[in-house]
Amino acid sequence: MRKMKALTILSVAAMLTLSACGGGNNNTSNGANTTESNTASNTNTATEPAANNTATEANTAAENEPAPTAIDLGGRTIKISMWWDGMPKGETAGEKASLAKIAELEEKYNMKLEFVNIPFDQYMDKFTTAVLAGEPMADISIMEFKRAIAPIKQGLVLPLSDYTTADNDINNEQKHVTKLPAINGAEYSFNTPGVSAVGLYYNRDLFKKLGLPDLQDLYNNGEWNWDKFLEVAKQATTDSNNDGKKDTWGYSGWPVDAARHIGVTNGALFVNDSDLSLGFNNDNMKEALEFINTLYNKENVVKVKSGNKMDWNETNTFKDGDVAMSMNYDWNMGDLTFEVGIVPNPAGPKFDGKHTFANAAQNGYFIPKGVKDPQVVYQIFEELQDIPATEEYLGQDWLESRFKNEADIKMAIEHVNGTGRLSVEEGVADFPIFAIMDEIILKNQSVAATVEKHTQAGQAALDKLK
Repeated sequence: MRKMKALTILSVAAMLTLSACGGGNNNTSNGANTTESNTASNTNTATEPAANNTATEANTAAENEPAPTAIDLGGRTIKISMWWDGMPKGETAGEKASLAKIAELEEKYNMKLEFVNIPFDQYMDKFTTAVLAGEPMADISIMEFKRAIAPIKQGLVLPLSDYTTADNDINNEQKHVTKLPAINGAEYSFNTPGVSAVGLYYNRDLFKKLGLPDLQDLYNNGEWNWDKFLEVAKQATTDSNNDGKKDTWGYSGWPVDAARHIGVTNGALFVNDSDLSLGFNNDNMKEALEFINTLYNKENVVKVKSGNKMDWNETNTFKDGDVAMSMNYDWNMGDLTFEVGIVPNPAGPKFDGKHTFANAAQNGYFIPKGVKDPQVVYQIFEELQDIPATEEYLGQDWLESRFKNEADIKMAIEHVNGTGRLSVEEGVADFPIFAIMDEIILKNQSVAATVEKHTQAGQAALDKLK
């Protein structure tokens, strides 16, 4: 790990050096101009006192200008809601810095900051009920993007344009806060910069034991695609003692996630993120569903621990140590007993070269309709993020808790992070994604027939949003 940190520091140092070189040239130029100015002053001293007097008058005027009036919120409590305890614990340098910033802003604005913890299964109902009653449960609420669609369509959240200006950090290059993707053509949400590693995880120890090619080598050589993925999965599925039972498997995971990710690597989504139009009847998505059906029902390379292929808990089966690969999440890789590697999900025939996973768990902060002084509320959130950096690179602590190999951190940062497309179908009431997947995966029904059967229901569900 230390090697990567050193490389990161050197990269930053190189950028600073380039900046310094530019500044050095300017300083040299300024120095020459200063010399010429001094020479001119010596030969024409009659003009110098006038210039000095003007400067003195300007400085005096600036000193006499009143300082900007601080915003006084009169002891108001600013609430931020989420489904966990958002208050920093003060256990790390970053958390201590956050607590200090909270105290600073509470004094500056004469307010109190409160993190409201609402159980996930109650969250959206409480959010909607409170806003409709004109009494939002918080001034800022975090929501899953997919579940924010309905409130957005109902006009229950404010667009960013209502409370941010060109002067806000979010609209400038040096960002403590970033805009999240637009929903149906408008921007509503913000969050802090972070690293998300959603990709194809593989058991390095098992790969070495079975003599399988390292997936990062395949990726770097431009060979990492659906065909190669299936080939490796077959090689990793073994019955070493010929007792009719598999000892190792090529793949495990929740097929709904697999379908989403594989769809994105082929340029398709169940619901198109740009305009909320129907996507699963697209030929690219049909091709992806055919591949998932092959993986689960034709090649027999998937370990199903629960006995139910559609059980979400199959997301955790990879952790057993006898599975080679899984399309999975960084948040699920913290308690492994083996060394894990990561590559982007394999490219499909229609891969666009940019997007490698479906971001179905994207969270963002929203300001609900009815919040008083939303501009001030947002400004406070922005200032909360203005704390000294405690990491040598973005996501350092998190990534080093996930990966032991420097190559994986580099892969996660440079080739996985930021390559997702927004997956929102679960936030659309009555959308038939689970009916589609049940019929294909559990009942082994024809992809073409299943898609045709559910197209009308899918479109009707989306029409209800309008």
